[in-house]
Amino acid sequence: MSLELQRSTEPLLAEELTFLEKKEAKERAQYYKVYEMLMLLSFIIPFAGAWYRAYDGAPDAFSPVKFFCAAGILLFISTFSTWLTYRINLRKVQLDIKYKTKTIEITTILRKQQFAMSNTYYFYIDSRIKLTIEVSFEDYQRMDEGDEVSIEYATHSHVYFGYF
Repeated sequence: MSLELQRSTEPLLAEELTFLEKKEAKERAQYYKVYEMLMLLSFIIPFAGAWYRAYDGAPDAFSPVKFFCAAGILLFISTFSTWLTYRINLRKVQLDIKYKTKTIEITTILRKQQFAMSNTYYFYIDSRIKLTIEVSFEDYQRMDEGDEVSIEYATHSHVYFGYF
């Protein structure tokens, strides 16, 4: 088993690029929905807190200063956390779409495993990106431990496309 991984970069196929574009659009829409909900909660929580303080008999429960300070802090936390997760996760898919590349990595089969209940077959491989791959019955029968199999995935986001 070689410790040095063999990788090469190739252009994305049209269907792979389309898949990534749809994935990016779907995830971006989910981020907007989550951010809208967090913005709404950033104003509802301070309002509910004011009602709680009023119920406890606080003299200045509905203070606009307290409300807007609490809402501003919650809005900042919501904005920063949404932006950070967007930047960490979705940006990688956007880079794959921009550069239109995929990585092909030659890996070694470490172990074969069959799951009889679901009738699926897996190879455990020595890749840092993907530890197992589901394979067809024919490939499971044809290949043995120690054989090489190539996997392909998006270069930046590591979205798995397949094996050959």
